[in-house]
Amino acid sequence: MKEGLPLTEYLQIEQDLVKTVTEPTLFTWIVSPTVIYGRHQSAEAEVNEEYCREHGIAVVQRKSGGGCVYADRGNLMISLVSPSTHSEQVFAEYLSFIAQALQAAGLPAVTTEHNDILVNGRKVSGCACFAASTGTIVHGTLLYDVNLEALQQAITPSPDKLHKHGVASVRQRVANIKELTNAFADIHALRAYLEEYGDKFTSTIDA
Repeated sequence: MKEGLPLTEYLQIEQDLVKTVTEPTLFTWIVSPTVIYGRHQSAEAEVNEEYCREHGIAVVQRKSGGGCVYADRGNLMISLVSPSTHSEQVFAEYLSFIAQALQAAGLPAVTTEHNDILVNGRKVSGCACFAASTGTIVHGTLLYDVNLEALQQAITPSPDKLHKHGVASVRQRVANIKELTNAFADIHALRAYLEEYGDKFTSTIDA
């Protein structure tokens, strides 16, 4: 799969795949700077649109729920497409898969009730789920070497949301895997590791 396609094209790949998939299928992708917000969110409330315009950051709404995220070439995007319509189960299995993969690499990863994955109390991954009539799509982020300054500026969560997580800023809440371990030489090594680990559980699209 080509790297650096517009995010909308990857989302369309998910939508096409869920119509025909016969077994759980994993693929990973990397995009240019993009803010992705959930189906129940408002860009006006969640996105610093002026900052994004000034810095050439795309803004895209997805069909799945969940919160607003920032991705760039330091962020690994992960999709799991399953023929199962038991979406809650597929979602739980995805979270477990990512956490177990990070644990196997030596990171003390844990899942949360907010569908995040934390390492040492800081968020390294978030995900969202979309239930289609023919199956389930789960997709998420995995922060390897994201530009945290751009992340901080591009999304604008409410003070209440930050307070809920006990932090003063988005940047304080998240961490890059590169900061936490030297197990991966670069994001491509992380990508290869996750896809190989995923082979234990899924069919993996050639990336």
